[in-house]
Formats: sequence, C-alpha cells, structure tokens
Amino acid sequence: MTQQYTRDELVARMVRAGELEISGENPGEAESYFDTSGFRFHGPDGFESDYAGLAGYFASVRAAFDDRSIRRGIVVAEGDHLACQTWIEGTFVREFTQSPVGPLPPNGRRIVFDLINIFRFDEQGRLAEEWVRTDNRGLLRQLGADPAAE
Repeated sequence: MTQQYTRDELVARMVRAGELEISGENPGEAESYFDTSGFRFHGPDGFESDYAGLAGYFASVRAAFDDRSIRRGIVVAEGDHLACQTWIEGTFVREFTQSPVGPLPPNGRRIVFDLINIFRFDEQGRLAEEWVRTDNRGLLRQLGADPAAE
C-alpha cells in the first residue's frame, strides 16, 4: 500500500482522535479519523469490537470519569502502523458500566489506564484497526474490584 500521509501526520491524527474520544467534543470530527464502517478493535482477553462498540466504550469512560486526560509516550512507526504507549486518566465518580468485569461503583480515586496500542491506518489516513494490551488486574485494583475473585 502506498501511504499518502507522513509519519508525523499519522501521529497527529492518532493523537487528535484520542483527544476527541476522551473529551467527547465534536463527534463528527472524531468519526472522520476512523473507517467507521470497517474499523476493527482487538482488545485484551479476546475482546473484539467495531467502531460503534469502541465509541460506546469511550462514552462509558466519559460518563464514569471526570477530569479526563490522555497522553502518548513512545511512538514507533512502520508503514501504515503506529505503536505507542498511552495513558488515560480520570477521577472515578460515577458507575463505570464497561469495566473488564462489568459495572462497578465509583470510588472517587484517580485512575490511570496504562495501555500499549498498535494502530493500522488505511490509504485515507483513517484508523482502520487497533490492538490494545493493558494490565487489567492493575486497572481492576485501581477501580476497587477484587481481581482475585475473577
């Protein structure tokens, strides 16, 4: 595939898409960064989703966490793929309906989602596929769930 976007342009598109998903502002702009009809998400423990499922997940994050932020760390690029470190943070103040173990009540704590993402872009520079790895046990501990019970 011939990529028409530079590495820096793809990084900027990935960063902006994440900012929009976390903030919830301008859903139309957020959608423009994704192949909404063909997008595939591959998460921990065999979790698979499409764009609508990913958007629903981020809606649940926005509903449960105040003072949200996202930041990216090391980014590695190869062709139409980017891999990066991602940290999503927020204060857990309302029920989190899409935790790894289902709905959880808030605990008022500052939570950090520590992720490794790999993104694949299509020829139009849209996010077409994403793979995510995270420490669900550590996340559940922060959320106040007992991962040993799972």
